[in-house]
Amino acid sequence: MHSQQSAIAAIATPPGRGGVGVIRVSGDAVPSIAAALVRKKLWPRKAHLVTFQCAGGDPIDQGLAIYFPAPHSFTGEDVLELHAHGSPVVLDMLLRRVLELGARIARPGEFSERAFLNDKIDLAQAEAIADLIECTTESAARSAQRSLQGEFSSQINELVESLIQLRLYIEASIDFVDEDIELLTAGHIDRRLADLLQRLDVIRASARQGQLLRDGMTLVITGRPNAGKSSLLNRLTGRDSAIVTPIAGTTRDTLKEFIQIDGLPLHVIDTAGLREHSEDVVEQEGMRRARSEIARADHVLLLIDDAEPDCTDSLLADIPSHLPVTYIHNKIDLSGHSVGQQMTAKGAVLYLSLKTGEGTGLLVQHLKDCVGYAEEAEGVFMARRRHLEAIDQAMAAVQKAVENFNAGVLELLAEELRLAQNALSEITGEFTSDDLLSRIFADFCIGK
Repeated sequence: MHSQQSAIAAIATPPGRGGVGVIRVSGDAVPSIAAALVRKKLWPRKAHLVTFQCAGGDPIDQGLAIYFPAPHSFTGEDVLELHAHGSPVVLDMLLRRVLELGARIARPGEFSERAFLNDKIDLAQAEAIADLIECTTESAARSAQRSLQGEFSSQINELVESLIQLRLYIEASIDFVDEDIELLTAGHIDRRLADLLQRLDVIRASARQGQLLRDGMTLVITGRPNAGKSSLLNRLTGRDSAIVTPIAGTTRDTLKEFIQIDGLPLHVIDTAGLREHSEDVVEQEGMRRARSEIARADHVLLLIDDAEPDCTDSLLADIPSHLPVTYIHNKIDLSGHSVGQQMTAKGAVLYLSLKTGEGTGLLVQHLKDCVGYAEEAEGVFMARRRHLEAIDQAMAAVQKAVENFNAGVLELLAEELRLAQNALSEITGEFTSDDLLSRIFADFCIGK
């Protein structure tokens, strides 16, 4: 058990009025706080109807008290939950009384942090709690629940165990060069390394989709003036979010909308039209902001007027080379081109009409396909960007291990496997730093 010096307390329900409000207390002082507050013996894990009393014995409120003795509680410590009427005034009075009795206000995420430090949950599960609270779609909620139940952690732990076993063979061969160690054959190591890379690739794909469900994908719509950018935004949002006129340059600023497409969260940004030169100061600022949003995008939708096709080379100069681009030829109702989609060396090209709606279904499906999104994908768990970075580091280390194995350098092979193990262990918190823990739990809400 991780030793804690003080009891912590916080209102665990959202601010405002409600039928019920909950105050949570955790720490060694819980039994004495409960005795002074309710003056009644509380049986473990039983809801008791009690009167919460102030120092002079006057009632504060009547409600339920539930006592969870250590170690069988969320935090692994003695925990007390107080269910009172959801009046902000009543909850404030009750919290002040708990503080008088020896508790202090909890930091954001401190309850979950103590649960992690007391080995009740691992770090990925702790993060899943916050993700479950903040999720905005049903798919995200289901994925967060899978992570909370330990599905993500279980897969990471299996990979770590495989790395440990392989390290044992290799390091033993280094330490005992004169011994005949069974199973340590070139084919055996080669197969194990290939298996590790394959499993890392699979778990990365699931984590990538989980991270997408959590954070959403940022789409930036760009193109020349009057290509149909605002019409595309309106089609995706299903309402008139942007003004649409035949006059070129209607959009001068960036317009941002958060939408869901079949459970896929999208941050869609409509930008000012781009052109080589403009004497208009406002339009110049709009183009500067457009280029700034493009630089931060996950995916770019480049609108092209198919009725008056123009050269897109100058527009591509504003798009970083690493960003995926979808070329959307709009206004096929005027050009006579048929609805369709084709893959080219430069990327996907779609032909549609935002005015009539022809081909917009192709775009929606394309957006889901380009990120590997599946609405009801089984086994997808909630993940964060740091998880993806850790998996990428592990994959890079294993790939270097393969290179060292092929070169016959066992010492460097063992070191790369150790680095891969450490990278994966950061996901669950088996190997981590206090600075990382502070950053993670600081993002949690009060009382969780």
